[in-house]
Amino acid sequence: MVEDAPAPPPPEDLRERRRRQLLSDISSFLLTHRLELSGYTLTIAHDVMTGCNPKLAWLIERRVEARMPITLEWLEEAARNSGRNDGAAALTTMMGQLETTIAEFAQTATAARTATSEYSTALEAHVGDLRQVTEAGAMINELAVIARDMLSRTREIEIELTRSEEETRTLQKSLAEARREAEMDHLTGLPNRRAFESTYEAEFASTRESGEPLCVAFCDIDHFKRINDTHGHEAGDRVLRTVAKALAKISGDKCHVARHGGEEFVVLLRGRDVEETWNVLDDAREAMAARKLVNRATDIPFGRITFSAGIADVHAYDNPREALKAADDALYAAKNAGRNCVLKARDLPPDDI
Repeated sequence: MVEDAPAPPPPEDLRERRRRQLLSDISSFLLTHRLELSGYTLTIAHDVMTGCNPKLAWLIERRVEARMPITLEWLEEAARNSGRNDGAAALTTMMGQLETTIAEFAQTATAARTATSEYSTALEAHVGDLRQVTEAGAMINELAVIARDMLSRTREIEIELTRSEEETRTLQKSLAEARREAEMDHLTGLPNRRAFESTYEAEFASTRESGEPLCVAFCDIDHFKRINDTHGHEAGDRVLRTVAKALAKISGDKCHVARHGGEEFVVLLRGRDVEETWNVLDDAREAMAARKLVNRATDIPFGRITFSAGIADVHAYDNPREALKAADDALYAAKNAGRNCVLKARDLPPDDI
């Protein structure tokens, strides 16, 4: 006897099953590699599990086969090398759209609650007037009952709208926290490259209009690979955090410091010309070089920890990308000049620019 083949599951069931499997795969990826749960790691896991970033998936597979850990720092570097940021960009766009929609709903809910409250007040006054007109008979009394019922219902609606406003504010707060999470470098606590790119574009447009100076600088820890090789990656992470804190001290309303990737940081200074920017960064470099750091895990001194930097005047170039390249070239020249120094792009020989 031949049995009929079972009917295929409805499309909704298939979609739900695939969705649950994707969530399970993403969770397994994060747990297996002991990665923190954040907007960035969720985006990476999604791209790898869905095949959106095959090159990154291949890099992860090779690293696992080599029995090397999948760390957040390595993922950031590998993601940049894989040449795909669509997932992160989509996440940022989606969050922006959500924030706009929720803000519009909050305004609508507030307006509706205000109108309902005003309507309730007016209706309550009419109910009072109707109660006073007792000689009008049963019809007036019946209208009064109907009006009281309407008043009770509008008060219920007002309560519901108030609750919706509170829930909307909570959701707006959660989205703001998620945005901060997605734009933060979790190792150093500084803004990440994505956050810097957004700030850089905004500051470029604003200062071009206002005529204020704007300088950008790349800072790179000297001999960082040697630190990792000698003391281990955990000690290297502590050095990264130490340098990040030193650079964070110069940040403020008109100075933005971010981790650009690896052992490299980027600094954006508004309202300071190249000479003033050089003084700020050279003071930070000098203070860092004067410190005597010791590896707490082994009590072995790190030796002198220094960084090199390159500075460019953003508005001296045709576009902001050229200014970034000029600052990067100046950093490269500082490395070749012996490290532990800050160079300005305009001071480089033509062949070095």
